[in-house]
Amino acid sequence: MSIFERYLTLWVALCIVAGVVLGHFFPAVFQGVGAAEIARVNLPVAGLIWLMIIPMLVKIDFAALAQVREHWRGIGVTLFINWAIKPFSMALLGWLFIGGLFRAYLPADQIDSYIAGLILLAAAPCTAMVFVWSNLSNGEPHFTLSQVALNDLIMIVAFAPIVGLLLGLSAITVPWETLFLSVVLYIVVPVIIAQVLRRSLLARGGEHALLAALKHLQPLSLVALLATLVLLFGFQGQQIVAQPLIIAMLAVPILIQVYFNAGLAYLLNRATGEAHCVAGPSALIGASNFFELAVAAAISLFGFHSGAALATVVGVLIEVPVMLSVVKIVNATRPWYEAGAAVRRRDACQQVNGKAAG
Repeated sequence: MSIFERYLTLWVALCIVAGVVLGHFFPAVFQGVGAAEIARVNLPVAGLIWLMIIPMLVKIDFAALAQVREHWRGIGVTLFINWAIKPFSMALLGWLFIGGLFRAYLPADQIDSYIAGLILLAAAPCTAMVFVWSNLSNGEPHFTLSQVALNDLIMIVAFAPIVGLLLGLSAITVPWETLFLSVVLYIVVPVIIAQVLRRSLLARGGEHALLAALKHLQPLSLVALLATLVLLFGFQGQQIVAQPLIIAMLAVPILIQVYFNAGLAYLLNRATGEAHCVAGPSALIGASNFFELAVAAAISLFGFHSGAALATVVGVLIEVPVMLSVVKIVNATRPWYEAGAAVRRRDACQQVNGKAAG
């Protein structure tokens, strides 16, 4: 992990401050940016989102799907957590905390929007930073790659129906045209562009050319993320200054769902006898969120000023420190994990660690 990635939370915090200050002193600039829309899609933000997402998707090799059967236990557990548990558990936590316990302390007209943002955050599994988390937990790299590739394909068809279902249950009107447009703009098109770019790089210079391109693209992706946050908080600044505890209250259900889903995935992998080097990244993929897509979808569906956009940004704010804590727990509990049924598959992790050490 680079220094820039390691301190992502610090840069996010600085962008929050910058956005609030700039939004206060230059409101006309932000209003102009917010008005640059076509079919409810903000063009400046769409460009920034593409810069965020495409470099991450270039890493994905869909040929890795051929390896899915080699790690079927971990794949099955992760799919179950990502698509059958996480979106619904987040919706439940949102209704419990934002719609119930914290309702009196939040703006009444934004309650449903906050819940919608939390649902968007949990409805798509992370596709980029999980490679970092997997490496830090001595994860099996082929499992991580095949799992991410499979999730990306599922996301193309499952994201919109799951979000629509849960927003409908939250009594929020679903703008289906905008939702499907978001899926096309922020999943389908970036996947196609990224895979064309990946194949072109490999054809011209092989793996070396691909790695060199990724080295230059990754900082651009993070800069685009931070620029988007400055815009978001330029619009959200007055509300945050007036009620700074909003961020803390939104963080509560996010924190609970991360640890719950990571723990459940970890325990299910242990119960099925999966190797620790697969269980670690399985738990981390099961817990993390594709916050870039969530931010883009929230802006498209509800706008810059919405509580949904703010809720997704809180996910960005706490992503790195929380996931690093999950990595630490996974690594620290390895002896306990391997004392269970997974002991018979310990050799797989030893082979992975041996290759990493070499």
